[in-house]
Amino acid sequence: MDPEDANTTTTRLLTLLNVSALKSRKRPREDPYPREKLNKRRYLNSTAAGPRPEPEPSELQNEAKFQSGDDLDTTDMEKDEFQGDQNDPTCETLPRCCSSKKLNECVAPRVHNPYDQHFGPSPEILTGRGRTAADQKHWKSHRERIGILNAVVSVLPEVSVPPQIKRVGKTAVLERLLDPFEARQAKQPAEHTQIQGDLLSVLSAHLDLYHTCVTLEHHQCIREVIALHALDHVTKKRRRVLKNNDRISHAQSTSSDLPEDVQDQGFTRPSILFLLPFRSSALAWLNALTTHTTSPSFQIENHSRFLGEYSLPPDAVDKLATAPPGTYPPDHVEMFKGNVDDSFRLGIKMTRKSVKLFSGFYNCDLILASPLGLRMSIEKQKSSDFLSSVEVLVIDQMNALTMQNWDHVQFVLSHLNELPKESRDADFSRIKPWYLDGFSAYLRQSILLSPFETPETRSLYNTSLKNVAGKVRVEKPWLALQVPGGIDHTFLTFDCLNPREEADKRFSYFTTQLLPKVLKSAVQSANTVVFIPSSFDFIRIHNYFRKMSGTSFTVLSEYSSNQDISRARQAFFSGKKAFLLITERFHFYRRYKIRGIRNILFYGPPTHPQFFSEFLTYPFLDDGVDPTDITCRVACCRYDWFKLERILGSRGVKEVLNE
Repeated sequence: MDPEDANTTTTRLLTLLNVSALKSRKRPREDPYPREKLNKRRYLNSTAAGPRPEPEPSELQNEAKFQSGDDLDTTDMEKDEFQGDQNDPTCETLPRCCSSKKLNECVAPRVHNPYDQHFGPSPEILTGRGRTAADQKHWKSHRERIGILNAVVSVLPEVSVPPQIKRVGKTAVLERLLDPFEARQAKQPAEHTQIQGDLLSVLSAHLDLYHTCVTLEHHQCIREVIALHALDHVTKKRRRVLKNNDRISHAQSTSSDLPEDVQDQGFTRPSILFLLPFRSSALAWLNALTTHTTSPSFQIENHSRFLGEYSLPPDAVDKLATAPPGTYPPDHVEMFKGNVDDSFRLGIKMTRKSVKLFSGFYNCDLILASPLGLRMSIEKQKSSDFLSSVEVLVIDQMNALTMQNWDHVQFVLSHLNELPKESRDADFSRIKPWYLDGFSAYLRQSILLSPFETPETRSLYNTSLKNVAGKVRVEKPWLALQVPGGIDHTFLTFDCLNPREEADKRFSYFTTQLLPKVLKSAVQSANTVVFIPSSFDFIRIHNYFRKMSGTSFTVLSEYSSNQDISRARQAFFSGKKAFLLITERFHFYRRYKIRGIRNILFYGPPTHPQFFSEFLTYPFLDDGVDPTDITCRVACCRYDWFKLERILGSRGVKEVLNE
């Protein structure tokens, strides 16, 4: 970290401490001569057999110390958390030989597990050289096979990760969560079980994960294993806090020295953030979370309200879900069935026996939100303090987020793991040192899920992920796309050596070389679709066509109304309009079948590979169309590698771009 950045962090932290100290707080007046209560309950020594007695109200207040201001319930569901899981090797419980008086002195030896080594108060992997290497992107990458996954593993040469936390797998998961999970795995296909095991080995080692080939068939099982990892993380963190609360309470009651190794928190309580495109995605993730918190062991509060707000109304008919198979493409049905509102945010509070939905951001453990919903909340409150202590970030359906406003994603990520503007009644003696130093971004685990890569998602992976433990990118070799045979489709490459000049070079090539040749042909200048992937390029091409004289055209964009869509489709099909300009976003959201196509001009390869094959099949919606009557031209350059690879295959793209 630069000296200037360090000074800025120190200044902000000191300001935060000063503001926290100046706040007026009502504190209970201490009695210099404490008297024993006449009705005080007498407890047996902890060495005696039998269940633990009911805790006193003073002990119940320990729960509130997790984060001051939390609306925790002092019910039996909360009391059980003090006891932990006796059968769990990762849970720190007290040996039965210890008395309550020696609680602070005799502590069970910690089991060295990946959670402690990565998120403990003083992780060994968090070094100055490691942080500098992550900032300068000095990653050392190699290809590795993780089970059935093809992966590119990137680590920092300056960081030596202990070998025992590499691929730790299920052994790092709490038994309370692992046993029901394994029981469900026995009922699912072996392939799903294998994928979950491979991913869990990466997640439990707290490495960043960038999965670039999530299929429709595997999406649900991937959600479930990530949900298991998230719940395991929250549970371990919460047990550590409650255990330290108990130690502090006993030290105060026995007038002993307070324990010093109690740094177990961040600035705020939320530690898991899910960034999702639609409310239906939030519903799917909640279902994945609740598969690990089934009744009667867990109670889900406000579930009816959640279903009312995140599902379709009871009287609404989901045309995509109820349509006969084959009516709509499967990926379109899976993406847009249900409630597709893209502005939402939901806080979820976890306890040992309950899942409380619609909790406040500063009282919850997990946040399910869309980038737009979070941005509106941050700009309205003028504060993003609730994102200051995020330890696990999950971004799902990144292909859908790129079709929305990617700027919202970048805005949210820019506010992650910043020092808060207000103290929020945080107990600074309990905050982990690397939070106070402003280094939490170097330990945050990020999980990115997408069916394919885009330049935006790869850039996020390269620039925003600084986990010093390392990162894993799952990839696969792409096969050539199956398209109707006999169609004359040509990939036309243009030279471009600078990505900043790509938009201008493409526009120049299209307007000076590709389009003039099309206009000279009487056959190719009619019934022609111009497919434009970028909305910015669409505006540019639209303005160019408007200035052209003697060329009739119509447009279909994501902003077209239903009336405009009907008129444009009819005018193009009847031949009144020779050209149809269509954006990829329009096809992503609407997925209309366009009739009357004979010639296709791709201003650039589509981001979604299935769109390429779909447009090549649309001409055959009309009777009597021969493949030789159809032409297809694709303008491309070296910066279209990801898109071309999904169309031509991993081998074919090299041949086209090398030529």
